[in-house]
Amino acid sequence: MTRLPGWLRQDIPGPSSLRTKLAVTRSGLHTVCVKALCPNINDCFAQGRAAFMILGDRCTRNCKFCNLNKNGDSSVLNDFNRSRTIPDNEPARIVEAVRLLGLRYVVITSVTRDDLSDGGAFQFAAVIALLRGSDPGIRVEVLVPDFRGSQESAHKVILSRPFVLGHNLETVKRLYAAIRPEADYGRSLGLLKMVKEQDKNMLTKSSLMLGLGEEKNEVFSALRDLRGVGCDILTLGQYLPPTPGHYPVKEFVPPEQFREYADIAVSLGFKKVLSGPKVRSSYGAEELIEEMNYA
Repeated sequence: MTRLPGWLRQDIPGPSSLRTKLAVTRSGLHTVCVKALCPNINDCFAQGRAAFMILGDRCTRNCKFCNLNKNGDSSVLNDFNRSRTIPDNEPARIVEAVRLLGLRYVVITSVTRDDLSDGGAFQFAAVIALLRGSDPGIRVEVLVPDFRGSQESAHKVILSRPFVLGHNLETVKRLYAAIRPEADYGRSLGLLKMVKEQDKNMLTKSSLMLGLGEEKNEVFSALRDLRGVGCDILTLGQYLPPTPGHYPVKEFVPPEQFREYADIAVSLGFKKVLSGPKVRSSYGAEELIEEMNYA
């Protein structure tokens, strides 16, 4: 299944898109937009928006859907992993890029860094603190890894008070072994639950990719599980393999099916749902908050 349906066509990049990409590149930063081959990159870059990816561009896990550079099995980290450091002046460079782009709502995500004692939680907290220090009016949404279930690491990020704390479930429980072999479905739900236990007013967010071979009832179950841990915001999008060597797409889910899932999610009590073939976890993040009257 390789030919894309019409609803997944991408826009041609214009001058505004190129200016944003250049601003990020000059700052020596990475974006998940570029690394994950996001289908909305031209749309977001044209608006001067980007989702910044911290802690470098090399991941210690081997998720079968992901296009990030990988270092092999994270259960046996090699010497290269152990010796790697956090990129120099990363928080300051993000602040400068945010200033150049004029952003008021900033999305920060990361690679997974199981080689770091706290999974990189300190760096998330440092970025949030420096952004707030540069402009108290800036709102920060973070998309964090699972920190291997460490409550201490998660607590560091929660204490830094991001406006939204996201962690993606990515797929249904049955497919974890094939697609996210080093992750754990219950651990991911547990992280989102922990956020609410420590700060019931903090907004939480998660995302599922569809078209990986999941059944409808499995999607419904995942949505119920997310609401069961108090998840506030949900995004649903179509999985697209970055290369022929990645996990194959099993189905191009039609727009009407995305609408059905959205209706079910709303009925379950999610505060906001964005569901569609080209939706990604950080796409339209600021607009979702505005629609929730958090502006």
